[in-house]
Amino acid sequence: AAKDVSIMIFFCTHAEDTKFLGPSWKKEPEDLILPIHSPEQEAILTCEASGVPSPQYRWSLNGTLIDLHGDERRRLSGGNLIITSLERDQDSGVYQCTASNTQGTILSQRATLQFAYLESFKMQTRSAVNVREGQGVVLLCGTPLHSGELTFTWVFNEYPHFVQQDSRRFISQETGNLYIAKVEPSDVGNYTCVVNNTITKERVFSSPTPLVLRNDGAMGEYEPKIELHFPDTIPAAKGSTLKLECFALGNPVPKISWRRTSDVSFPNKVKLKNSNAILEIPSFQQEDTGTYECIAENSRGKNAARGPTPHWLQTMTDKSLSIEENLFWECKANGKPKPSYSWLKNGETLISEGRVQIENGALSISSLNLSDGGMYQCVAENKHGIIYSSAELMVLASAPSFSQNPLSRVLKARSGCDVSLDCRPHASPRAISLLCDANKLSINFRISLFPNGTLKIANVTKRDGGTYTCIAKNQFGTASTTGRLIITEPTRISQGPSSTEITVGESIVLPCQVTADPALDVAFSWAFNGQPIDFHQDADHFERVGGSFSGDLMIRNIQLNHGGKYVCLIDTDVESLSTDAILVVKGPPSPPDLVVVEEVTDSTAQLSWSPGQDNGSPITGYVIQARTPFTVGWQAVDTVPEVINGNTLTATVVGLNAWVEYEFRVLASNSVGMGEPSPPSTKIRTEDAMPDTAPTDVGGGGGTKSELVITWEPVPEELQNGEGFGYIIAFRPVGMVTWTRAVISAPSVTRYVFRNDTIPPFSPFNIKVGAFNNRGEGPFSSIATVFSAEEVPRVAPERVSAKSLSAADIEVTWELIASTPERVLGYEVVYWEDDTKPDTVGKVRITGNYTAVNVSGLQGNTQYYLAVCAFNTAGTGPQSVPVNVTTKKPPPGQPPQNVEWNLIGSQLVLQWDPVIALETESEVTGYIVSDIISLHPENALGYLIRTLSEGGLGEGSEPIHIYQLSKSFPVAVFYFVFRRH
Repeated sequence: AAKDVSIMIFFCTHAEDTKFLGPSWKKEPEDLILPIHSPEQEAILTCEASGVPSPQYRWSLNGTLIDLHGDERRRLSGGNLIITSLERDQDSGVYQCTASNTQGTILSQRATLQFAYLESFKMQTRSAVNVREGQGVVLLCGTPLHSGELTFTWVFNEYPHFVQQDSRRFISQETGNLYIAKVEPSDVGNYTCVVNNTITKERVFSSPTPLVLRNDGAMGEYEPKIELHFPDTIPAAKGSTLKLECFALGNPVPKISWRRTSDVSFPNKVKLKNSNAILEIPSFQQEDTGTYECIAENSRGKNAARGPTPHWLQTMTDKSLSIEENLFWECKANGKPKPSYSWLKNGETLISEGRVQIENGALSISSLNLSDGGMYQCVAENKHGIIYSSAELMVLASAPSFSQNPLSRVLKARSGCDVSLDCRPHASPRAISLLCDANKLSINFRISLFPNGTLKIANVTKRDGGTYTCIAKNQFGTASTTGRLIITEPTRISQGPSSTEITVGESIVLPCQVTADPALDVAFSWAFNGQPIDFHQDADHFERVGGSFSGDLMIRNIQLNHGGKYVCLIDTDVESLSTDAILVVKGPPSPPDLVVVEEVTDSTAQLSWSPGQDNGSPITGYVIQARTPFTVGWQAVDTVPEVINGNTLTATVVGLNAWVEYEFRVLASNSVGMGEPSPPSTKIRTEDAMPDTAPTDVGGGGGTKSELVITWEPVPEELQNGEGFGYIIAFRPVGMVTWTRAVISAPSVTRYVFRNDTIPPFSPFNIKVGAFNNRGEGPFSSIATVFSAEEVPRVAPERVSAKSLSAADIEVTWELIASTPERVLGYEVVYWEDDTKPDTVGKVRITGNYTAVNVSGLQGNTQYYLAVCAFNTAGTGPQSVPVNVTTKKPPPGQPPQNVEWNLIGSQLVLQWDPVIALETESEVTGYIVSDIISLHPENALGYLIRTLSEGGLGEGSEPIHIYQLSKSFPVAVFYFVFRRH
């Protein structure tokens, strides 16, 4: 049976958190430089601290507290100091922000507010600088008095011809000087330094400095001399951009390079500019600190300059200590010269005496009491500046409490394992514990009680289950915590997954089932090849199935990448178990690789390749596909051997076209199926050969007098077999033996015309067309028969007449031409309007022995002239004598109006107003009622009414929709009634 156990123990732990926090800086003021002539501009000095309660802020200027009461130009926004209507004399100086709350006070970094300006150069004549050719020179700018960031350029001879920087010339943005590594004759002239203030946008020009060449000969070669290098110490704020300049004089012109003396390589962000004269480090960080070296080198030697960049200040961190404990804070900073240290508490200077000791920047306070709590700052200072580091000391005194770390209400442990019960109260100072009811807890070889409050029970059994209590006590009070220990039986895996093989596309369930103590919560998870399975992201393939003691894994539509090791992980309150299996997925082979064309002829290509993975099933065969610029996609090709087995890694592709660019790829197959294709081989072109394909669709005929026209379908480019492709045209009169030949060297030509006055018209010829290229002649096409060009008919048709059928139609008639040496294939009617200007309006052609045709689409009430001629393949013959006829007036343009209908029994009666034709329109001779396609449902019929005249049909009325009341409704029975006016 379980037994209740109560204990009291000695215990030491961290103090409870407090809801009060001293101020700490979030944003500190930064130096500001503003234009001097900006009366409406305002300056904002940033100051923001966090703390509970929220800090209050004060500002000082040059060490004197600023009184903001009644000050119209200065005000606070949060902790920020805003100054308007700026005045240079009153507002320039060093500002410092102070943040205070009930927990303490801290001082910010100091920030300087300056006003930018740029004075003019003293306009005095500058002496000439005399140098020898090949010598290096430095032209001094002599920057005038200023405040604010400057940029420098130099003018050569006259504005705006600026000096262009390169490996030989460099303008320092630190000194403003112009450095010329090696003077050349083209450098002779006047140089003017131009200074720009980036804040005020002012620009001033120096007096020109003449550069003159000496006449005592050129300077010989000499080793580099570094004239511009960076200082020993460079202040750099975290996140800022650091620029280092280095330039050397020398002959030949030195090359500049950079290195870190620690042999640490430059990060990718480092940029080298102006022929390596500038090293730029953006977003400067702790790891960028160290010593940088500039190296100048030419064929005569090398020189180097180096200097360290600053190291960061070792800062303080907040501390929470119990009363009577000891404090030790260390504060270190690097600088040149070595900085001195001082300490502040709540903004006031600390003195080393009694419990408070300050030595080499370290602060120690022994036997802390509540009054020692507050905000502390370490101050590091040298001639270059002052740096602050802030932290809060909280001195705690509280009774023991288990509110944050109570014993678990229920603690479960597996029978046979070791159990530790941790007693961790929050107390300041540390809690002292006593044992109570010791007779209920037997301390023995299995049960151990440690000074830190931990109770350890080895090899637990059911008898160790029960309620355990820990009691903690210090001078401020007592607290306890109680928990129940439950001992459970071990969990066993009743069914786990087994290794198996499966084919791509199939599904499987991997079982994972356990037998567990009912008191335990059981959780299942799965890992695949060492990575947890995400059932949400991989829901297309993985699903967990089963009940509370089953974590089976279903895998759907298995793919090759699902092969591997699967581990089922079982987690309970007291232990973790696992079981695993190997899943082998069989699928089509992976793509072959390294397809190489080893030998090629005009019709064959020998290939080799490397096999891909067989994916669980041996490769049984290969298929080769090819692609050319003339095929649609990839196509299977014939090979030797015809069937390529799985052990063969070479084959010869046959039946290729000569002089065609090919790509090849290989696909492997196994018992599962055909795999993905290999990457394409390198493109190769087969060797050239004589053409083996003749042109097709050879024919011709037609043309003009004394011509023989021959046509053919060109040979496709992929069948031309080589360069220099063309056609050979052969022809002879029917019955003759000798062929006449012609050569065309253009592969895209499809027509040849032979002209000769001796060719009789419409005479039969035998023709054939062959092909050739640089390798020789290919086959000819089969012989075809075509006729030479015929002559146009020489006789015009007679007895031509015309009559108007309507406003838009004329009927033309004529007599057939009785006999003529030339063929007549048909007749053509031409017509026009103005006989003084017989420009053709249109033509109507009819093939065959016809003697009449209708001309349509004409204008109403218009006179037309018409003529007829015969035609054949050679063209049209002479026209007949023209005839003229006037088309009838057009039908009325006004449609029937006011249409009404009435259904009387089985009769439909329609009524409308008569249409009166205008003088220019044909008289109405009747009306026509027409069915129309109705857009209404099936039981609706549609009609419209149109006028009838000798000019044709007139405009239709608005559609009339009549709804059919029954299937027996008569459609064709009408009575028409005309209203009369």
